[in-house]
Amino acid sequence: MARTCRVGGVEIGAGRRLAVIAGPCVLESFELGLRVGETVREACEGLGLGYVFKASFDKANRSSVSSARGPGLQAGLEALTRLRDRLGVPVTTDVHLPEQAEPAAQAVDLLQVPAFLCRQSDLLAAVGESAARHGRGVNVKKGQFLSPAEMLGPVRKLAAARCANVMLTERGTFFGYHRLVNDFIGVGDLIELPAEGGAPPVCFDVTHSTQLPGAGEQTGGRPERAPLLARAAAAAGVHALFLECHPEPAKGASDSATMLSLERVPELLRAAARVREAIEGGGSGASERKTALSRSRPVE
Repeated sequence: MARTCRVGGVEIGAGRRLAVIAGPCVLESFELGLRVGETVREACEGLGLGYVFKASFDKANRSSVSSARGPGLQAGLEALTRLRDRLGVPVTTDVHLPEQAEPAAQAVDLLQVPAFLCRQSDLLAAVGESAARHGRGVNVKKGQFLSPAEMLGPVRKLAAARCANVMLTERGTFFGYHRLVNDFIGVGDLIELPAEGGAPPVCFDVTHSTQLPGAGEQTGGRPERAPLLARAAAAAGVHALFLECHPEPAKGASDSATMLSLERVPELLRAAARVREAIEGGGSGASERKTALSRSRPVE
């Protein structure tokens, strides 16, 4: 048995259209967020994919104390609310402290719990209670140090806070020093997680999975492998893809080594959507997505 996660007007889960959670790593400005959001929204609409805009108001887990953090809680949430109104899509952001949960739940549709904090009981309780109070969803990123089965712990903690509108995100597992790997057997196990109330939907983080952690003052990465991972994840049956993108990644304020160039995102999504269409065959919504895919293909 599986459950779905509702994020604004986007429903994520088995039997639903593939969803995309994407945007810049950190909210550098309203204008940049709007540019990125409009580009990804247009690509998703053309492919029949659900879209949730993502940006962070604060990057608390940085390699260096001098790294850029973002606009902060109040200014960041105000900007995200404006972006939701302008783009007409749900929005998500990550929270790092229990006291951030309530104001974030008032402003965004999906609260994201970072991977390094996925076992923090107080944070999960606050996020779960606020999400349940305001009808929001919660996305918990699987810690790089956890097995798929251990993600039952965060799901149960959220359930104790009366929050069942939950999804989980795979973002790579530590493989020694300075390397992450993606275990697709583990992705399958996460999709079939034996949680009470059904297995939560699973998202695959395409860009953070290419990180080379601890590679200096700034984390390194292999973003050229992101399209490969997106196709593999779509074939594996995940319910959503997560990616960070920027018009000029090298100039990005955060995660510049892993963000995708904005111009590469539409083709990555087209390829992933075609893989999903091939896997699903004539399943639910396949004919509508096939029509959208045919319209999105460039004229030969």
